[in-house]
Amino acid sequence: MSTLRNLVKDRKVYSIEAGRTVLEAARFMMEHNVGALPVVRNGELAGIISERDIMNRVVAQGRTPSYTGVAEVMTAKPRSVGLDESIEECLFIMREFGFRHLPIVDGKELKGLVSLRDVLMHQAAELERQSRKAAS
Repeated sequence: MSTLRNLVKDRKVYSIEAGRTVLEAARFMMEHNVGALPVVRNGELAGIISERDIMNRVVAQGRTPSYTGVAEVMTAKPRSVGLDESIEECLFIMREFGFRHLPIVDGKELKGLVSLRDVLMHQAAELERQSRKAAS
């Protein structure tokens, strides 16, 4: 059974400080081609902000991204998972609670973010490996 440790071992950890603006967060997401960012305060996970949060809580509300703080619109105290969590358990949590992203932590230290796409792509690759193995 694969764990998140294996899935994110070679990835860069992206995050944004809670005191930054939504405009900075949006630009950072665009630069790094990510749809969500863990939000940190004093080095610890404080929340998560996604493209959907920006659309619903900023743009649709008529707020100005350059004057709106990330901490004002983030989802505070998000559900997180540990490095040794199984891929299958992550999929269950995402399906059960309707999450598209889960921050990964080790104690209080942010280790990354796993997306629904990451999980599904991993499972698709695993099915392909099993299919090839069965065919040979």
